[in-house]
Amino acid sequence: MQTHEIRRRFLDHFVKAGHTEVASASLIFDDPNLLFVNAGMVQFKPFFLGQQAPPYQRATSVQKCVRTGDIEEVGVTTRHNTFFQMAGNFSFGDYFKEGAITLAWELITKPLDQGGYGIDPERIWVTAYEKDPEAAEIWRRVAGIPEERIQFRDGKDNYWDMGVPGPGGPCSEIYYDRGPEFGKEGGPIVDEDRYLEIWNLVFMQDVRGELSPKLGHQPVGVLPKKNIDTGMGVERVALVLQGVDNVYETDLVRPVIAKAEELTGRPYGAGSHEDDVRFRVIADHARTAAMLIGDGVNPGNDGRGYVLRRLLRRIVRSAKLLGAEEPSMREFITVVRDTMAPSYPVLDTDFERILNVAVGEEAAFRRTLVSGEKLFETAADEVKSAGNKVIAGSEAFALHDTYGFPIDLTLEMASEAGLTVDEDGFRSLMAEQRQRAKDDAQARKQSHADLTVYKEFVDRGETEFTGFAELTSEATVLALISDGVRIPTATVGQDVEVILDRSPLYAEAGGQIADIGVITGPGLRVRVRDVQKIAKKLWVHKVTVEEGQITEGDAILAQVDANWRAGATQGHSGTHMVHAALRQVLGPNAVQAGSLNKPGYLRFDFSWQGQLSEAQRNDIEAVANEAVTANHPVNTFVTDLAKAKSMGAMALFGENYGDEVRVVEIGGPFSMELCGGTHVAHSSQIGPVTLLGESSVGSGIRRVEAFVGLDSYRYLAKERALLAGVATALKVPSEEVPGRVEQLVERLKVAEKELEQTKAAAVLAGAGAFVERAERIGGLLLVAEAAPEGVAGNDLRTLATDVRGRFGTEPAVVVLIGSADGKVPFVVSANKAAQDLGVKAGDLVAAFGPSIGGRGGGKPEMAQGSGSDASGIPAALSAVRARVAEIAG
Repeated sequence: MQTHEIRRRFLDHFVKAGHTEVASASLIFDDPNLLFVNAGMVQFKPFFLGQQAPPYQRATSVQKCVRTGDIEEVGVTTRHNTFFQMAGNFSFGDYFKEGAITLAWELITKPLDQGGYGIDPERIWVTAYEKDPEAAEIWRRVAGIPEERIQFRDGKDNYWDMGVPGPGGPCSEIYYDRGPEFGKEGGPIVDEDRYLEIWNLVFMQDVRGELSPKLGHQPVGVLPKKNIDTGMGVERVALVLQGVDNVYETDLVRPVIAKAEELTGRPYGAGSHEDDVRFRVIADHARTAAMLIGDGVNPGNDGRGYVLRRLLRRIVRSAKLLGAEEPSMREFITVVRDTMAPSYPVLDTDFERILNVAVGEEAAFRRTLVSGEKLFETAADEVKSAGNKVIAGSEAFALHDTYGFPIDLTLEMASEAGLTVDEDGFRSLMAEQRQRAKDDAQARKQSHADLTVYKEFVDRGETEFTGFAELTSEATVLALISDGVRIPTATVGQDVEVILDRSPLYAEAGGQIADIGVITGPGLRVRVRDVQKIAKKLWVHKVTVEEGQITEGDAILAQVDANWRAGATQGHSGTHMVHAALRQVLGPNAVQAGSLNKPGYLRFDFSWQGQLSEAQRNDIEAVANEAVTANHPVNTFVTDLAKAKSMGAMALFGENYGDEVRVVEIGGPFSMELCGGTHVAHSSQIGPVTLLGESSVGSGIRRVEAFVGLDSYRYLAKERALLAGVATALKVPSEEVPGRVEQLVERLKVAEKELEQTKAAAVLAGAGAFVERAERIGGLLLVAEAAPEGVAGNDLRTLATDVRGRFGTEPAVVVLIGSADGKVPFVVSANKAAQDLGVKAGDLVAAFGPSIGGRGGGKPEMAQGSGSDASGIPAALSAVRARVAEIAG
């Protein structure tokens, strides 16, 4: 049975059992404890936490998930994926243990022609929490599973909670016996390779405190309503139903391995465990990377972006180690699209953008590998120069951590160079890094905010937003909240939160910051500083009471600051103009990756590889302003999500939209986006759009900033005044300023070059004096001196090379230590004759470096670096002389 069919049967089974089918949430979810969605229940957490009343009592979904706890273990075991599909059914205070067990058993064992999976009941084993005999009794009674195939386990295996205080409960896990060829008999407690877990049923009934029942601690309470949360691993069920040995050989994963075999010329499953792991890494990571990019993640140096970057780089590394010399990312991502798109159409509709991001990162990493190879060669030369055979673990770790150079390639290249690597030292540093990351992640984990105070109002329904039609609205004060507690009244000087039944003030969303305004009544004036949403539906006004007293139940007037709103609509509509202009100039791959707009200003982030040219920036600005001048009408309408997308409306990646969406259309096909923000009535009201600049905010993400309206005019007036001032100073008309400035810059470059030549000549003029002061130590001539003040960098290297050359074939060593800008640069140079006597520049650096707090490296004939302690220069020069004397005997 194909994986897409497994998904369909699961959803059909639960829909027929009265469940509402809910679409998968984005992998990027607004949860402070999660980097990515990692379980099917994540989007339902507000219901389980009691923060919102669920709109249905039963739900079912197939949630896309990513878990990245131990990326380096992927492929080593054959049952884990970083990306996987979690099919689940959920009950919110409806059915409980018996209902969950019955529904799961029916789907697993029901014959194929009746819509089930047709799995042999005799091969099913289950586990239950050691303190939950009720679950075991239900399995015996409902499913007829005999006592010997029901096993009890402790909380570490069979109790679930969120890792922080909140709901939790015992689990019952379903296992499939793959047969004696896969391991020992005795059930899951003996061998979890033979007995494969395919489904976990969580009976959510407890309130967990600071200490988890998973570790034997008692729950602190009982949930008012008992809930069900289950998760069936789609890939694992595919393994069972397709009769393959592991998840990497199922129908949606094996084709990527086949492509890797084709590109590398090596076979999978031919007996090389190392090769098989690399094939699995490629297949797993290619799927995960494509899904992450599809949901709007871009490679970066921290957070989600760093995870994606690691995945893509591991693909490149694995392919290289398998023998692929040419770029291969395009082929892998294409296979992922072809296999996964039937369930995830975004992989097809947004393929070019996904491909461009993945291929761009591959190209960048291949360049990193080239530079990394050079860094490795330097490190290897230093090791050999010191007469050693082992590259330090710290060096290998620096290559891996700082430069992104994989340890596998370091090991391979070390072997080719006749060296080894201190792998224990490297692994130790890696373990320390992982522990720091885990500690940091744990520190960032937080208890879920107590939103109980808002629940009553969330459950009432959405705050009526009147701001599309009016700026002043009559409203009733539903509640006043201070520090998470409802209060009956607030007086002058108090900062509180106000909940109204209706409001014209825009709550921050979609990149548009919140409105400001006032709440007034008889003898009352309250300044509204901010408006935020709770559960995406409840408007919470953050206010300061300036006059009078506000009380729950008051009838008031809520009023938006009209000037603020006018500027805000210009900024938001201007953002749409810039987005449309970007896509017109750059093409459809310039996809929104975030935005911020406020009165008079906007910034817009978009997916793009490489800096924009001046011509492109000018074209974008021109297209946006042409649309402004055209005075396009701005139309808004509400429709269903599918229809909006079919019309070509743009959506923001990572955003979870409801069934009904608001579409903002400006100029017909020119701009059409899903948007809940406030906008101008006609495009001309935006005023001039002036791009301020364009920059990088991460790998594959660019940012443009712009002024609109009066802010744009003020900026241009300031620029005009600045240009006029420069023209006056240069005594030329404004239109001639660029040419004149270019002339001055060229003259300055010539003058700087002449100055450098003069400076270099002066430095080299002193070379003869150094030669005359050379010391003879044994059969060697040594120049060990402090360099002239201010001489550093290339000048110091040039001087040392010149001095060394003046000794001809006589063995000579030159050591010059300078002092410039608070640093202590140095150069060591040894000619061929000195090297033949045993002098190596790197050895001398090791001898004197500690005296000046410095380190450096290079080759036997030349080494350089820098220190930090100029007071140690005399001691450093003495150390040089002592070391040369030792070498000279």
